[in-house]
Amino acid sequence: MLGHAGQRSSFLTRVPFAATLGVTHPSALPHESAQGAAITRLNWKPVFQHPPCSRTVALPPREATAGCEEARITPPACQLPHIFYCLWILESKMDLSHRFSKRELVLLYEEVLYTIRHRLGKPEHHHVADSQELYAYVQKAFGMDEEEHRVIMQQVKELESPVFCLKATVKEAKGILGKDVSGFSDPYCLLGIEARSQELAHPDHKKRMKAVVKDLIPEDQIHRTQVISQTLSPVWDETFILEFEDVEMASFHLDMWDSDVMESVRHKLGELTDLHGLKRIFKDARKDKGQDDFLGNVVLRLKDLHCWSDQWYLLEPRTETYPNRGQCHLQFLLTHKKRTTISSRTQPSYTVHRHLLQQLVSYEILQHQAGSITWDGELSRHASTVLYLHATQKDLSDFHQVMAQWLAYSKLYQSLEFNSNCLLHQITSIEYQWVQERLRPEQKAELAESFQSLLTYGVSLIRRFRIIFPLSVPRSTERLQSLLRVLVQMCKMKAFRELCTLSPDLPGMVSTALKSGTMEWFHMQKQHLKPMVKSMEENGRALSRLLVEVVGDLQQCQKIWNKFFLNTFKLNLFSIAFLELESLVAEHIQEQLHEIDSSMSKPTAESLFQLYMNLQELYRMKDFLPKREGPLALRNFHQWFKEAVPQWLQKAYTIALERTQRAIQMDQLTPFGEHNKHSTSTVDLSTCYAQIVKTWQQLSWPDPEEAFMIMVKLVEDMCKIALMYCRLIKERAEALSLSEQNEGEAANRLCIVVNNIKQLRLLILRLPLQLDWAQLEQRTEAVIDPQQIQHTLHNQLDSTVSCLDHEIRDVVQALATKVGPRHEEAGAEGKNPVPLCISPWQLEKGIARHIQELSSSSDTQEPEDSIIPLMKFLESELQYLNEHLVQENFNSLLALLWRHTLAVLSAAAGQLGSSTQHYKKLHYALKSLERCFHADGCGLPLETLHTAAFLSLETHLALCSSTSRKLIQKYFSNRIQQQLDTNSEKYGAVTIKALYRPSEQKLHVDVLNAVNLIPLDSNGSSDPFVQLTLEPRHEFPEVVARTTQCKRNELHPLFDEAFDFLVPPEKCRQEGACLLLTVFDYDTLGANDLEGEAFFPLCRLPGLDADEDQVNAGQVPQTRLPLTHPKPTGDEILRLLESRKGDKEAQAFVKLRKQRAKQSKETE
Repeated sequence: MLGHAGQRSSFLTRVPFAATLGVTHPSALPHESAQGAAITRLNWKPVFQHPPCSRTVALPPREATAGCEEARITPPACQLPHIFYCLWILESKMDLSHRFSKRELVLLYEEVLYTIRHRLGKPEHHHVADSQELYAYVQKAFGMDEEEHRVIMQQVKELESPVFCLKATVKEAKGILGKDVSGFSDPYCLLGIEARSQELAHPDHKKRMKAVVKDLIPEDQIHRTQVISQTLSPVWDETFILEFEDVEMASFHLDMWDSDVMESVRHKLGELTDLHGLKRIFKDARKDKGQDDFLGNVVLRLKDLHCWSDQWYLLEPRTETYPNRGQCHLQFLLTHKKRTTISSRTQPSYTVHRHLLQQLVSYEILQHQAGSITWDGELSRHASTVLYLHATQKDLSDFHQVMAQWLAYSKLYQSLEFNSNCLLHQITSIEYQWVQERLRPEQKAELAESFQSLLTYGVSLIRRFRIIFPLSVPRSTERLQSLLRVLVQMCKMKAFRELCTLSPDLPGMVSTALKSGTMEWFHMQKQHLKPMVKSMEENGRALSRLLVEVVGDLQQCQKIWNKFFLNTFKLNLFSIAFLELESLVAEHIQEQLHEIDSSMSKPTAESLFQLYMNLQELYRMKDFLPKREGPLALRNFHQWFKEAVPQWLQKAYTIALERTQRAIQMDQLTPFGEHNKHSTSTVDLSTCYAQIVKTWQQLSWPDPEEAFMIMVKLVEDMCKIALMYCRLIKERAEALSLSEQNEGEAANRLCIVVNNIKQLRLLILRLPLQLDWAQLEQRTEAVIDPQQIQHTLHNQLDSTVSCLDHEIRDVVQALATKVGPRHEEAGAEGKNPVPLCISPWQLEKGIARHIQELSSSSDTQEPEDSIIPLMKFLESELQYLNEHLVQENFNSLLALLWRHTLAVLSAAAGQLGSSTQHYKKLHYALKSLERCFHADGCGLPLETLHTAAFLSLETHLALCSSTSRKLIQKYFSNRIQQQLDTNSEKYGAVTIKALYRPSEQKLHVDVLNAVNLIPLDSNGSSDPFVQLTLEPRHEFPEVVARTTQCKRNELHPLFDEAFDFLVPPEKCRQEGACLLLTVFDYDTLGANDLEGEAFFPLCRLPGLDADEDQVNAGQVPQTRLPLTHPKPTGDEILRLLESRKGDKEAQAFVKLRKQRAKQSKETE
């Protein structure tokens, strides 16, 4: 509210030159230099700049001004001078309804000068105190020259001064004295204005300040409030109009009294509550009957009051008896009565105030434009002061001030754009204060008309929101969002619903406006992009440009604008725009493409392909629709381009073929980079394939059967290009070799050719994934048999890959024929041979020869020395291939050589009667070759190297290269592992307790019992006993075997016998060290029968790794060991030991184990 609160309004211009509207008629502008000066001040020159377009586009008034340079609008005749075009816009197009005639402007100027001349009150701190500044400001704001200002000012001086009034409102009081016996008072106030107040320096000032109103002011000028009975916090809220003549000399006086009426003593005694009440009874008895008690007063000089004030004042005493007499809440407003200006006498106050506000706001915007200063949207101090003075002097109520502001701002908004939050403030204020009965019929009609006008105008802006709120202009989204909020809040107002009989369907109006606006925008774009030359090619390009604009607009609607309309109106702008534009685009393009046929030219086909992709992008945007009913007009748009598809595919094939041929012709068959082993033509070939794949993705043909035929054509073309590439790249290599006659360079080129073809093979193999055959198969499963896809696509691809493999083998064979003689010749001459290139067959022969030499070398030679020739051979021969072959080709070669190497080593390891040293050399060679082929991760991965053949060979060689004692230890390790893995007790079980005593270095064993033994005697029972030995024997040569007592006819014998073995702790930790418990069936005649054997690992003995005597013998757990039988055929270790005929220890061990195997109940 501008009136009492003195708030400052905020505005924003919609168009740069619109600030001239509503200011003055051009004749009223300062006569600086006629029209030239006026145009300069309006700063039109940078606003209108003729765009290069020469086309005329007729736009509504708003469209002609929004967006400044971005609007790109030209006048009806482009040859018109620039200034006349601006004047044409101003006079012909803009809404000038709020501009005033010369007489209206003069009368309004008279009103504002009269307001400043007769200003009242102490200026606010944020207002202009100097009246001369205000005169100078309004002279500029109204465009008055000095003579006009002097004449009108003289007229104002001759007018009769208004009647000055103080509008005083006595609101309430608090904390006043209680003068009655009850402790309360019956307060009332007397107030008035003393015409001539005394200055503070006058000796009688304090006396007159304490004088009562009835002694200072004539009785007819004294005003009295109502009496509020029995209270210390009275509330009156009564307003009085007090007239005065001289604000400098007058002062306001208010006395507060306690009203006393005649009461009997008995009545007073009945109200008595305390001792103070009794004192009051005695005091009342001494004073005159009916005399009121003084409660306090307030005296204020009028010149110290602001135009409007609202505050609490202390009640001053006449004596010092009770200095604290409470406070009184007063409101003051300094106003005029009987203003003698023509406007005040002929027009409603709020109408005059509205016109003044309208004029000053327009000038504020004009000043911002002329001074090129960024305007923050607030009125200046001068404008705020003038409007504040006028509202207070006219005694405009808050409601009527809001009414005036609404009428002014809502009208100005239709010509000048300012911050519409100001309108929201007016709407909120009117809604809060709305009482229909406050307005006269003409005011109601005016307010209703302002609602309808702003609604119509706002909807028209929404209809043209693309032009009015372009995203190229800053804050456009905030402006539109603010407008939407204003329209919604306005339609929700009680005032709107009561005054506008036909309540509009705002969402429906906005939806209709958006549809029509979208259609207008499309036709404008279509006209703007219409080609100058009517040909199929130009039409296609124009249609593509139009679709780019449409897609861009829909993207803006979906990403930026849609949320505002959804939040405000629950309208999906994107849906409205898409459905409208989709239908318009379909209709327009079908009209343009009705003459298309299969004989079209290549340029026409090219332009149609871009159009097809643009349509595809537009159609894909349907996925953003929340829901749709019925088919879209673009649903079968691909059928419009069916005749052009063969030409599109042929063009893609031709471009790829020609580029591949040029790439081969330019290829020097050298690596095109430091870390690359291909030549340049593979890069171009990969690009060609990628472009064909992109063509398929861009087509994204909806019809599955037709899409399959397109795929077949594309794959066929790419396979043709692949085979053509193989033939031409080999021809290129031969041509370069013939021209240089250098065998080394020829071999190098053949390596490049192999790499290139290998790269081509990888490109071909990636096609199913790149072309997404799996998705195509899903789409076509209803119309095409999967076998047909397999036969047509996969077989064609497999056939091409086979041809490429054949080409690779041919080139490798060519390498072998070119390199072999040269390499052998270099070696024969005793030179250090540097291989130009070598074939895999030569490498295999070399590896086999070196392994044979290693195998037949003397046993006195160390394995590390015997492997050196083989490693040097591989290093020298593989280095070249590693440098000239791509990693895939090199790895393939390594895999082939690895399989060959394993086969050769296996053959060498299979020789019978070989020495241990022989196997050590082969084992060392195997591990060295493993590291060589792996190359710390740069060669073959370990999972490729560790084949079943490798693992078997490694195990065999490790065993064969071990000593007999190591083999025996390995044997017992295997039996311990078998013991741990055995859960079955089909031969029974034996239970023991074992403990190692470190202090005594003794192994203590308690043999507790055996259970579930198998019956071996004819009576169905057995005579079991347990033999305890420490194995292997070579680790415990001094420890003799121990046996338990024999238990007759028992299958579950209880032994409960203890044994001690003197054993060093380190022996217990040896590989294969164990306690062998063999359960026999005692036979009087013949050998004892085997019940079973169990192996207890010594490394797991309790107490072995503990501190001295930490383990308590009573806490050692029992161990139940299932009995096992050896396999009758033995194992590989026993066979190896048996083959060592000259080793007596090995032979003795094998003999013992064979005896056990003979008694075994195990079967194969």
